Amino acid sequence: MMEKTFDPAAVEGRISAQWEAEGAFRAGRPERAAAEPFCIVIPPPNVTGNLHMGHALNNTLQDILCRYHRMKGKDVLWQPGTDHAGIATQMVVERQLMERQEPGRREMGREKFLERVWAWKAESGGAIVNQLKRLGASCDWSRERFTMDEGLSKAVIKVFVQLYREKLIYKDKRLVNWDPQFQTAISDLEVVQVECRGAFKWSRGDEAPFDTAALGKALAKNPNGHLYYLEYPIVDEEGEETGEKLTVATTRPETMLGDTAVAVHPDDERYRHLQGKKARLPLVGRLIAIVADAYADPEKGAGAVKITPAHDFNDFEVGRRHAAEGVRAINILDSEARIQLKGNIAFFEGVPTEDHDCARTVAVLDGLDRFEARKRVVAMMETLGLLAKIEPHTHMVPHGDRSGVVIEPWLTDQWYADAKALAEPALKAVRDGRTLFTPKNWEKTYFDWLENIQPWCISRQLWWGHQIPAWYAPWGAVYVAESEAQACGEALADGVERGALTQDEADAIAADPQRLTETFIRDEDVLDTWFSSALWPFSTLGWPDETPELKRFYPTSVLVTGFDIIFFWVARMMMMGLHFRQEIPFRDVYIHALVRDEKGAKMSKSKGNVIDPLALIDRYGADSLRFTLAAMAAQGRDIKLSTARVEGYRNFATKLWNASRFAEMNGCLRKAAFDPGAVREPLNKWILGETAKAVAETALAIESFRFNDAANAVYRFVWNIFCDWHLELAKPVLQGGEDGAARAEAQATIAYVLDEIFALLHPFMPFLTEELWAIKGGEGPPRAQLLALGPWPQSDFVADPKAEAEIGWLVDLVSEIRSVRSEMGVPAGAQLPLTLVGADATIVAAAKNWGETIQRLARVTEIGFADSAPAGSAQMIVRGALAAIPLAGIVDIAAERARLAKEIAKERKEVAGIDGKLGNADFLARAPEEVVEENRERREAAIERIAKMEAALARFDKA
Repeated sequence: MMEKTFDPAAVEGRISAQWEAEGAFRAGRPERAAAEPFCIVIPPPNVTGNLHMGHALNNTLQDILCRYHRMKGKDVLWQPGTDHAGIATQMVVERQLMERQEPGRREMGREKFLERVWAWKAESGGAIVNQLKRLGASCDWSRERFTMDEGLSKAVIKVFVQLYREKLIYKDKRLVNWDPQFQTAISDLEVVQVECRGAFKWSRGDEAPFDTAALGKALAKNPNGHLYYLEYPIVDEEGEETGEKLTVATTRPETMLGDTAVAVHPDDERYRHLQGKKARLPLVGRLIAIVADAYADPEKGAGAVKITPAHDFNDFEVGRRHAAEGVRAINILDSEARIQLKGNIAFFEGVPTEDHDCARTVAVLDGLDRFEARKRVVAMMETLGLLAKIEPHTHMVPHGDRSGVVIEPWLTDQWYADAKALAEPALKAVRDGRTLFTPKNWEKTYFDWLENIQPWCISRQLWWGHQIPAWYAPWGAVYVAESEAQACGEALADGVERGALTQDEADAIAADPQRLTETFIRDEDVLDTWFSSALWPFSTLGWPDETPELKRFYPTSVLVTGFDIIFFWVARMMMMGLHFRQEIPFRDVYIHALVRDEKGAKMSKSKGNVIDPLALIDRYGADSLRFTLAAMAAQGRDIKLSTARVEGYRNFATKLWNASRFAEMNGCLRKAAFDPGAVREPLNKWILGETAKAVAETALAIESFRFNDAANAVYRFVWNIFCDWHLELAKPVLQGGEDGAARAEAQATIAYVLDEIFALLHPFMPFLTEELWAIKGGEGPPRAQLLALGPWPQSDFVADPKAEAEIGWLVDLVSEIRSVRSEMGVPAGAQLPLTLVGADATIVAAAKNWGETIQRLARVTEIGFADSAPAGSAQMIVRGALAAIPLAGIVDIAAERARLAKEIAKERKEVAGIDGKLGNADFLARAPEEVVEENRERREAAIERIAKMEAALARFDKA
């Protein structure tokens, strides 16, 4: 006998252990050797990570696909693994060392530090894998990979060396996002934009004098969020100041020390006479060019823009465009974002040797932190009379997502991949339709980025990661190879050839390992984490070895991921897959949306609106969370998650459990020899036809990546059709006094349909359905296999049109009567007669066959037949036939009509107010995204209510 209630906490661990013990999710099971392969590679979560709601959504959708295709008989490989997460992992271990008051990374040295990281990984890393198992992820856990395991590391080194030799990897000096705390370049994805606004305001015309102390306090509170208007003196051809000054506006005045130009718009009449002339850079004395460039916006600030190519990405491009005019890049910051002037040859180039202002600037500013230097520079400019004003200024400031410090665009030597060359095949593959994006609109995002792609900075100044396989020789050359021995061998041979070494010296170095290591110094940088992730679809399958798995499962079938990594991961996997395998890495890319809170706001710790998926699993079970996410995963629409929705789908699981228990209590046990095609009763034929329709609808939706449609199709069928209608309609037969053929057929049919439901629902709710599937009962041997291994329900049952017409009419009639009673305010206890108007023989027969059921379910006293509707009745069309129930004496028609008219007017006023907001460009620009979306939803709901009330009003007009 089944337990009274389903307890997820008691079941999930046991079911999960059973799946693992029986190797249910292993690819290459012997019985599927000839089956069609299906493969998904998991977006590898960080080894430091914990399951968040984005993971829960992403992996639920992948699991639905994998379980569905596994049940369809395919040989499924869901390839799991984790990413080494360079910055995040190094940060975790360094923080641990600090908390334990142990020596830091640099005191410890690289080798010892990496030993500690590997020890941390073995002990604590990868907790997210167990959390994914709690979610029910059906990965082939026997094949779990790690981006720094031996095989993947071998692939990374091979790719780097090959691309270098193909001249697609090179070293260059360019701007990068520099994190001064971690002292490394970081990717755009690791940069978050934070809105800043200061509070200090001053103008040269103010009565109050400039207050350096007040500025210092304001900057201490918020160093960002001000716009500073600085004046640069114009000079003539002899370098003498003309008395005219050019005002520039900047949010970072300390970077003026690296200015090499001022840009004005070519069409700005205010500055046309200055184009081609020069200005003297205050505090430094260097003459800088005034260039005409469209980058300068006449409508912003003063219309003139200081150009600091070494400390601004846009300025860097302006500098490249005007290099012939002497615009160059001067780096004035060190790796910790401190002012670095002493010994800075580029800084002093062009500065008059007798310039005392520059000497004073160096003495005052050298070595200062950038924000302290900001305050000093502003004060010095005011002292010179060259500070026009300071204004509070709201703008977005880049911060490191992990360090929390302001990111500096910084000019430094890094390794780059020629992304433009690699992008061409990746663009063509999507244009040709070899790889398809769903939703299709994300193709535009993909194209826009690849068509305007910049060189990819692939090096990071970290210790945890794949160390770049490059060795530097004393004579300045670099040697790239897959091993130290190979690189040093090539270097020695080249050193002899170029005359840097004699053959005897080369032989002596080669014979002494210590001397070899001292002679050739390996590059200390490691590769960007995204570099190894770009190889994921084929490196996890064993490449560079030509493994059986690589041959069978590459290209993979589907990639499921978020839109935020289309650039960083999807595009790069396309590049690498096409370059090294000459094949696309996946045929389909499904891009899912974000999970937001119930009001539509992004989840964030600072807002306090983060929902922990593990807490929801503890409270409601994994199945309820999974089904909620699937049911809300409409293409292109963010998910607004609330615990109430999860609780609602927990009730759905309870509904199915109770239905199964009801069936068991009423003798509905599966029959081994049951033949759906042999049923005779219309009710049983109808439910079998509805089952086949639900199976076909669900399968089509899953294969089209319409996960919400698939989940909702299952939900409607299980709750509304099977539980609410079929079981209700079958009760008289199941619980009647006779124990004849009709009862036996009903019992067998219900047991069969429940089996189909368990299979149909399994991809969404695997724990519940596996448990129900395994419950013993009925004839025949125990289940031959786990539900996870199939079979998927068959949808080829031919529905009986007569049965569908009879039962379908019954269901629609009762539903329509219930709806009319609700809409028109009929008291719940009122028993009303029903009149069928002009009914044909089929309807008359159905009404007589199901008369007692109609009376019971629709609260109808009797069923009559007439040629016209009685006066004062509400009329409804049910499958082309007219039905009527009386309202006179039951409902105050005049009062109800007035009430509905008033409610309709109120709702229309609400819609008009919302339309006014949504039609206001200022509201759309200023209101938070979630507020705009909330207004749109309120409008839709109001329009829906208006439609229902207008339909009810129309019924009164007919009554």
